[in-house]
Amino acid sequence: MTAARLRALHHGRAPGDPLVLPGPWDAASARVFADAGFEALATPSAGIGESLGYGDGHTPADEMFAAVARITRAVDVPVTADVEAGYGLPAKELVDRLLEAGAVGCNLEDSDAATGVLRDPERQAAWLAEVRAAAGDALVINARIDTFLRGVPGAGPAVERGLRYVAAGADCVYPILAPPELLPELAAGIGAPVNALAVPGGPAPRELGAAGASRVTFGGGLQHAATETLRGVAAALRAE
Repeated sequence: MTAARLRALHHGRAPGDPLVLPGPWDAASARVFADAGFEALATPSAGIGESLGYGDGHTPADEMFAAVARITRAVDVPVTADVEAGYGLPAKELVDRLLEAGAVGCNLEDSDAATGVLRDPERQAAWLAEVRAAAGDALVINARIDTFLRGVPGAGPAVERGLRYVAAGADCVYPILAPPELLPELAAGIGAPVNALAVPGGPAPRELGAAGASRVTFGGGLQHAATETLRGVAAALRAE
């Protein structure tokens, strides 16, 4: 599985037909999604963290990369990995560890999970450029934009960051928690594939695609849904 294949899946898509990337948290869930016919997968840091007994943002880097490696070995479709804000690793080491784990893409955040502070966009763009230089074309870089997550309203600040990140070499951008009604403005303003988050009770992936998203991910939502199903199974067993 190559980054070229994953990159190509982002382009030439019809409105309402985004690239839908389920988020496996282990090898078994990855096989379920691949067997269902999904073209690629996107590991969620929250889902993997919960499956390993950590909260989101608290998984040690070694355990995260090991989990990603188990997932990539289990399937024959491209896998992009959420590696949060990069774990403080130098760009080359981060890229090397992603490639060693079998990932062909990565999700990189522009805020600190512990403090909630947004990174300076110029410094973040410079870091993304280092990642791109280290990776060449071997990774699809999805640059997460955390303005909406951190309470900065409106499309303008997200577009400004997105333009910087694309210029630095990002293949796509991810304005997490962007209101769906702003997706057309974000997609037009940034001029690159936009990743939207599908949430329970929100627009379906096809609706997000029609609004301007080129790809759709689920964060830790699918792992959470599976856990809730298991809670029901456990409750039924106790009732027997």
